Amino acid sequence: MSSPTIHGTAVLVGARAALIRGPSGAGKSQLAFALIQLASTGALPFARLVGDDRVHIEAAHGRLLVRPAAALAGTLEIRGLGLRRLPYEPVAMVGVLVDLEAAEARRFPEPTTAAALAGVSLPRLCVAPGTDAVGMLIAALRTAESA
Repeated sequence: MSSPTIHGTAVLVGARAALIRGPSGAGKSQLAFALIQLASTGALPFARLVGDDRVHIEAAHGRLLVRPAAALAGTLEIRGLGLRRLPYEPVAMVGVLVDLEAAEARRFPEPTTAAALAGVSLPRLCVAPGTDAVGMLIAALRTAESA
């Protein structure tokens, strides 16, 4: 596959994926697993792993697509347990970029925070260290749906 590979985790939440970036140990896999668990309880309508640790991104028709790295497809690292196999989506359209441990995270961010990735502008959620990333992402997704 010729598309660029980035260090990140992606999980499909509803119709669009959250692409989660951050340094090693920031909680990318943990956030993805929490979203998947919330969907299994009915707290979210749907969530499924796209890829963990390494994902391929590709711009297509003004949208950003994300796919799992072939060698890691269907695996999620759960800290303390190791790699676990999970159902996964082979491709998803990214709806939000989540940056964990973002230095520029503010208590009251600008309302239109965005970032470009592969030439595609995406809404960007900056999560400061120690912040509840799960709650913050769910709130952002729910308010985006009602907007």
